[in-house]
Amino acid sequence: MKTTQLPLRCGVLLLLGTNLWADEDVRGRASLVLRGGPAQVVMDLAGGAIGEFRRRDRDLNPLNWGAPEVGEKGVRGFGHFLCLDRWGPPSEAEGRSGMPYHGEAPNVLWRSQGELRTEAGFITASAGAKLPLAGLSVKRTLRLSTTQAYCLVREEVHNDNPLGRIFNMVQHPTIGRPFLDETTQVDCNGRRGFAQGGAGPDPEEPSSYWPQVLNRDGQAVNLRHLTSDPNPNVVSFTIEGDWGWITAATPGQGLLIGYLWRTSDYPWVSVWRDVQAGKPAARGLEFGTTGLHQPFPILTRKGTIFGRPLFEHLDAGETRTKSYAMFLSPVPKDFGGVASLEVKGTRLILHERDQDAARDLTVEAGVLP
Repeated sequence: MKTTQLPLRCGVLLLLGTNLWADEDVRGRASLVLRGGPAQVVMDLAGGAIGEFRRRDRDLNPLNWGAPEVGEKGVRGFGHFLCLDRWGPPSEAEGRSGMPYHGEAPNVLWRSQGELRTEAGFITASAGAKLPLAGLSVKRTLRLSTTQAYCLVREEVHNDNPLGRIFNMVQHPTIGRPFLDETTQVDCNGRRGFAQGGAGPDPEEPSSYWPQVLNRDGQAVNLRHLTSDPNPNVVSFTIEGDWGWITAATPGQGLLIGYLWRTSDYPWVSVWRDVQAGKPAARGLEFGTTGLHQPFPILTRKGTIFGRPLFEHLDAGETRTKSYAMFLSPVPKDFGGVASLEVKGTRLILHERDQDAARDLTVEAGVLP
C-alpha cells in the first residue's frame, strides 16, 4: 500500500511516472483518494464507503455520518455505502449462514484496480470487491471533475454463479453533523410512497405523496425537515420521469449536496431519519432497485408496489451496470430549497423553491449518468 501525495497545479492532477495509484492512508485507513480542483472524494477500501465528498476550500463533509475513529480498522459501512445484494435484513436462514444486514458489499474488503488517470477533464479511479456468499462481483469507477464539484460513479455487478439469481442494489448516502442541523432541507422528486414497517400483505398502505407522510398517530409530517422526532423513520417513494434526484441543503452552512440518477437504474428513493439527544443525527438520502425493506421471501411474494419492481434478476454470467452522479453547490444563507431539477444538455439546473429564476443553481456536469 503506497502513501502518495498527489500534487495539484491550476486544479489539474499531475501524474508522476507510470505507477501512481490513488491509494492513501486517510485517518489510518486504506483509501482511494481523488482530488480535483474544487472537490475531493475519499473511498474507504474496508467496506467500500464513500466517506468523504467535500469542497477543498473548506473542511465541511456532508457525508460525515458514522465515520470510524482515527486508527479504527474495522470493515463496515458509513457515509455513503452500497447495499448489495440486498437492502435490509437477510432471512433467518440466510442470517444463520452468515449473510449480513444490507448484504456483503459494505462488509468486505475492496481493492483498487489500475492507475489513477486524468482524461477529458475527469480524474478516474476504480476499485472492486468479491461477495462470496452472494456469488457476485462489483466494480466501481469514480470520475471526479477537475473543474466542478461533480463526481460520476459507475458500478458493474457481475453474477459469478452458474445459475441466475435475484438481487437488490441500493445506494445509502447519509448526511451527518455538522453539515446536518435543524435547518437542513431535503428535497427530491419522489411521488407516491409509504412508511416502512407496515403489516402484510399490503405494507404500502396507507400511502402518501412527497413530502407528506402520516406518522404513527395519523398526523401529517413534512419530510423536508427534521427537528426532534424521527418518526416515521424510513419512508420510500416511487419516481416519475426519466431522472431521479435528491438534495440536502443547509443554508446556514452555505452548502448543498445532491444526487442524480436514471430512473431505469433506480426507480425508488427512500429517506431515513435519526435523532440523538433531541437533535438531528442522520438523514439518509437513499435510492435503489427496491422500496421494501424486507428479506427476499417477502419481496418475491409481494412482487411490486405501485407498479414498481421490488427486486431485479441477474442471469448466470450476466453483468448489470448502473450509474449516478453526486454534486456540491454553494447556496445563499436564505436558500429556500430545491423545487425541481432540470437536466439541460449536460447541465443540471436546480430551481429554487418560491424564488425567481435568478436564484437557480447551475452545475456543469460535462457527462451524465
